[in-house]
Amino acid sequence: MSGEFPRAGFWRRFASLIYDSLVVISLSMLTAILYFAAIQSLIALGFIPQTEDPAAFIQDSPLLYGIRSVLFVGVNIVFFAYFWTKSGQTIGMRAWRLKVQTRDGKLISWPQAVIRSMSALLGLGNLVVLVDFKNKRALQDYISKTEVVALTKEENKRIYRSLD
Repeated sequence: MSGEFPRAGFWRRFASLIYDSLVVISLSMLTAILYFAAIQSLIALGFIPQTEDPAAFIQDSPLLYGIRSVLFVGVNIVFFAYFWTKSGQTIGMRAWRLKVQTRDGKLISWPQAVIRSMSALLGLGNLVVLVDFKNKRALQDYISKTEVVALTKEENKRIYRSLD
């Protein structure tokens, strides 16, 4: 169990997830635009046959559809993993003064961050916190051996200042 800061409850985690969802949606939109532009470029260069409806072509092509799916999942995993390994906080977590860390208070590793992101089940893993009264850990916390703590205002500011 965390020594210095208490573990975060469900509602703060949920509020943080709402904030981060807005960023993830924006990243997904940017990824879609760039992917579609790349497909259009490949069509223009003749690497992909000319088509009237490139979106339908992508949808009907198992390879292009698979690449798109992996790309979207990958971008989102990298978003969370980058922030979790750099400071322990995503943008939403910073706003709600939360931090993900190892059980001994250190920043998590990239493998832990990837496992944590994939096992969060699009945020549904946080529902475990509602029944885990004693430990206040989500499914992804158990699987990745992490915890989410609620920070004081001073500690949140200290982490933010240390990023400069």
